[in-house]
Amino acid sequence: VTPGQAKDAVRVLLQWIGVDLQDPGLVGTPDRVARALREVTEGYDVDVEQLLDKVFDSNADEMIVLKNVEFWSTCEHHLIPIHGNASIGYIPDGGMVVGLSKLARLGPAPAGRLQIRGRMPADIAPDLMKHPRPHGTAVVIEATHMCMASRGVNTSGTMVTSHLTGVFRDDECDARAEFFSLVRGG
Repeated sequence: VTPGQAKDAVRVLLQWIGVDLQDPGLVGTPDRVARALREVTEGYDVDVEQLLDKVFDSNADEMIVLKNVEFWSTCEHHLIPIHGNASIGYIPDGGMVVGLSKLARLGPAPAGRLQIRGRMPADIAPDLMKHPRPHGTAVVIEATHMCMASRGVNTSGTMVTSHLTGVFRDDECDARAEFFSLVRGG
């Protein structure tokens, strides 16, 4: 699909809802919408392996948590925004840690793809398990889905989803409780 075809598709949608495409405020709208949609879906172009390839030697073996990484995403069902925060934690194996800025980029990377409520944490946690191969990862996503708040039931609420790997799934380990305590502010 070319940029011109994308603009034409937006023109058709605008005509379908009954707007006057000659209105001065709407003349550039098809181009702006097509470019905006491309921009908010740049996550399809992110190479997570390359994103996480910068690791540092460390003897750290305690939990590392980056919380409240803000993101915007787009609902795959309605193409309406999702706004939220990601909290990402892992327990290094005592050899390598991920660069902080890389960890901060990991949360928003899948947000740049069309999403549904539970997919983001399930995308982030396994990716982090590959680099730097920690003992476990934990991800919590808290988000408001504008598709629910602005249409349909017309009410907002915060959807909370999580995904745990490695020691965070072990019932005998305190890592799960510690992570959720840290994320909640404890």
